[in-house]
Amino acid sequence: MGYAVVEEVQAGFRTLTDEERERCAALLEEAALVIDAYGKNADPAVKRLVSCRMVRRLLGDGTGGETPLYPMGATQGSATALGYTQSWTMGSSGSAGELYLSKLEKKLLGAGNRIGAAGPLEGLCDAAGD
Repeated sequence: MGYAVVEEVQAGFRTLTDEERERCAALLEEAALVIDAYGKNADPAVKRLVSCRMVRRLLGDGTGGETPLYPMGATQGSATALGYTQSWTMGSSGSAGELYLSKLEKKLLGAGNRIGAAGPLEGLCDAAGD
């Protein structure tokens, strides 16, 4: 079960095609799994917002049209003509064409940067010292 529905993704975004609506529904299910990995106990309104943002980011502006001059997720690039050279720098999210949580979304879910430590044996022994 996802945390948002297709109509919520469309609201304030754009009207989706029938094909995009099907894809959106599947992506919302996938987004819920990613969200649960970071903030299972987060407020339901936050989960809905984050779900919509994740899916909107992946669906894009819907212009379709021409193939972009750069790969999806690239932040910088260069190309030369007769030397046949291309180079691209991918964004820090490390994802191109997949659902991911931004830093802000992780903070919203309560999974921001925290200072602390955990031992590899935590939880393996009970309080009696077994």
